[in-house]
Amino acid sequence: MAGHGHSHNCADEHDHEKADEQGTSFSLYLKIDTDNVECLNETVDGSGKTIFKPWDQRFDKEKVVESDCDEDLLFNIPFTGNIKLKGIIVIGGEDGTHPSLMKLYKNRPHMTFDDAAITPEQEFEMQPDYEGVLEYATNTTHLTVYFPRNFGAKTTKVYYMGFRGEFTKAHRHEVTICSYESRANPADHKVDSAKQLNYDINGQ
Repeated sequence: MAGHGHSHNCADEHDHEKADEQGTSFSLYLKIDTDNVECLNETVDGSGKTIFKPWDQRFDKEKVVESDCDEDLLFNIPFTGNIKLKGIIVIGGEDGTHPSLMKLYKNRPHMTFDDAAITPEQEFEMQPDYEGVLEYATNTTHLTVYFPRNFGAKTTKVYYMGFRGEFTKAHRHEVTICSYESRANPADHKVDSAKQLNYDINGQ
């Protein structure tokens, strides 16, 4: 019996360490230029900024953004430096309000819904994720995230958007090379992967 209790404690410690590691990995929210984040079609002004929060607050349902008149939500997310962004986690709403499609655009500040008609750098068919286990891989210094549809509800809800990657301080006039890897890497679930695409922001 004593041995069983010891194993249980070890498992708890392992889970705690894993959670701490995840929290450290998804700390890039600290590098978001929050004052200049734009969220188009949010029901409550400023609510789009609240979903960029610490990993240990990802299940906080008090901070949520919901779309207004239809399913669309578009986020323009500037960072305070150069980001080698490796992954995104999105925790969406219940009852069909979770986004079902995510389009990513790099280094295009102040995008509008009309601008989003262009071909995105990446596009993901999403799966409902209420625990933060699915990770979609990408990389940029200014990211626009567009959710054009959900799973059938009239509006779209997002509780958490987390970013994993590396941060370096931006130098004036610096040109950044962005690498996008088109696959979703869940922590415990396997999602089909596609080929890796590499882009230079000058198209070279």
